[in-house]
Order: sequence, then structure tokens, then C-alpha cells
Amino acid sequence: MPINVTGLFVALLVLWVVAGAALYGLVFIFKHQPRPETSNEKLYYTNDGLEDTTYSLPSRLLSITDGPSATTDLSVVIPCYNETERLGKMLDEAVGYLRSTRLKYEIIIVDDGSQDGTDKYALNKAVELKLAPHIMKVVKLDHNRGKGGAVTHGLLHSLGKLALFADADGATQFSDAEHLITYLQKLPEDSAGVAIGSRAHMVNTEAVVKRSFIRNFLMYGLHTLVYVFGIRDVQDTQCGFKMFNRKAVKMIFPHMHTERWIFDVEVLLLGEIQGISMREIAVNWQEIGGSKIDLARDSIGMAIDLVVTRLAYIFGVYRLDECGNETKKKE
Repeated sequence: MPINVTGLFVALLVLWVVAGAALYGLVFIFKHQPRPETSNEKLYYTNDGLEDTTYSLPSRLLSITDGPSATTDLSVVIPCYNETERLGKMLDEAVGYLRSTRLKYEIIIVDDGSQDGTDKYALNKAVELKLAPHIMKVVKLDHNRGKGGAVTHGLLHSLGKLALFADADGATQFSDAEHLITYLQKLPEDSAGVAIGSRAHMVNTEAVVKRSFIRNFLMYGLHTLVYVFGIRDVQDTQCGFKMFNRKAVKMIFPHMHTERWIFDVEVLLLGEIQGISMREIAVNWQEIGGSKIDLARDSIGMAIDLVVTRLAYIFGVYRLDECGNETKKKE
């Protein structure tokens, strides 16, 4: 019996279209839309001795307008969720390094709905470290958004020519920020740049080898997914130590959709899509206890978010339109 080639081709084409439409529908259902900032989240506290007095954060940076000018050399954004046990050591190290430089700096603590008094702990730590008021700004989010949402919020309200986000656990040696600064300062003045702290050189070191089997298994599984669906030129996408010049902050973070753990991949995807200069730079790192990640639950969530994020950009569900806000403004 002869095969009806035309009929077979049409059937396959229909199947392809149906499958594509179904996949598009799933991506649309699982896509992320960051919630708008509340009025309280546009304010900050500082260690000026005036309890409950708040100050306005700088205007939010947008991709299509100049926004507030940079008035400091370096902004350090630290996302925090119940970090009273780990934040102190990190701040000791960070402030110690920053004071050894000639940099003018600000530290933005973004309290992501903590329930352990992280905000007050940070302000007391600023007093202990004898920081002048307004060097440390403590922002309290009304509800937990996730690490990505906290980082994005802090960076978009920063005033630094350069901006670093660093994990509150202090796992990365803070003085390694010097290498990231050096890379970004060597770029042409009008270039956007991202310096990516990387632990890739530590794969076979004791710090990684001593991790539990399940933690390493999930880590390598995530790296494989990142390679297949996301970033192929960066070996370590998840290190919580990345620095941006101001142009890169404006080009990347107004468009961020993902607010949970996998947000780093979207940051790098947006960098790649827009041709931003990016380089991995080796940093010293050690495992610190007290992680907020639930390995089983969050690993599944990260895998789903990763696939959805990559496909959303392929299908045009995510665009460079400030998460739809730019289109609404034009309308």
C-alpha cells in the first residue's frame, strides 16, 4: 500500500503545531510576573538613632530613562531572610575590606520578610561598626519575594557606579570584590559589564568534595539543565557574588521576571541577549551552614523555573519591555 506522503506531512505538521501551542500555553501559565513595589518598600531605615524614622530610596532605575545619577562608587546589596545568625560575620568582613579602599560606598540590606529581627540586627550592627548614617540602608519588604526579587529591588534603588550583590552568609571572601572591580573598571566607559564570581575552579577541592552526595548530585543536575536550556559560556551561574556597572544594572534588572533561586540564570540570559560584556572571575568560597534552600522542593522548583524562563524568551512571552510596564507606559 503506497504511503500518502502529503497526508503524512500534514499530520506531522498539525502535530508539531499542536505540541508547540500546548508548550506555549504551559509556559504562559507558569511564567512569572514580579509584583509591584509597595509604598513601604520605597523607604529605608538607617542607624541615625531616630527609631521608626524612614527615608525615601532613590527613584527606581528604568531601562529607557537616565534615572538618578550615581553618587557613590560601589553599592553592596545583601538580600536577607532570617539572617541574624550569619549576617554579622559577613558585614564585619565587608566593611573591613571597604574601609581599606578609597571607595565611597553604600550597603543596602533588603530584608525579605524576615521574622527574626534581621532589620534591627543590621541597624545595631551598623552602630557597632560605627558606620555613618545612610551608609547602611535597611529596606523591609512587606512580604517575602525570594532572593531574586530582593536583589532586583536593591539594585534598582542603588546609587553606585558599580553594584555588587553578595549573599548574607559570607561564603565568598569579600575582598575578592577587588578582582571584579578591576575587570569592570577596565571596560570602555560606555560599555555595560558584568563580573561573575565563580567557584568553578573549586570543583575538586575539599570545600565541594565534602558536600553530601545528594547536594552534589542535585548541583550537577542543575548545572546540566543550565547548560542545555540556558547558559553555556558560564560554568558557575549560581554563585551569590556578582557585580555590575550602572549601565548593566539598567539594561538587565528592569526586565527581571524571576524572583526565586534561579534568578541568576535570567540575569545572565538578559546579559547574553543584549550583548553585555561578561566574565567569570575566580573567587574564594567556603560552605556555610544555615542555608534556606530545601533541597528536594527547591531543586524541583529551580528546574521548572529554569525551563520556563528559557522557553519564555524563545517564545517571546518574556521581552525587553520591563515586564510589560514599558508597553503600558506607551499606551
